[in-house]
Amino acid sequence: MNLVSRAEELLLLAIWNLQDNSYGAMLRDYLVETTDEDWSIGVVYNTLDRLARNGLVQTSVGEPTPERGGRAKRYFHLTAEGVSSLERIRSVQNRLWSDLPGL
Repeated sequence: MNLVSRAEELLLLAIWNLQDNSYGAMLRDYLVETTDEDWSIGVVYNTLDRLARNGLVQTSVGEPTPERGGRAKRYFHLTAEGVSSLERIRSVQNRLWSDLPGL
């Protein structure tokens, strides 16, 4: 399995943290709040689509709502491979950080 990009990693973590509330706008808001960086909705969706193509996330569609003009939300969920990817990322980062005493 290849390592994912930093944006992919942060989105995987956001999906894990938001669980059943993981849809595009909510993920973007969460990332803006937690990283204190601007995330365009285009970057979020392009990255989510790449994660889905790579089998790390799957999508489901909610019910259409009047607040959204009758449009449905597309929710994102981690696959087993997505969870494994997060575990691997954590392991690699722990090894790298452990080699930096005093930082």
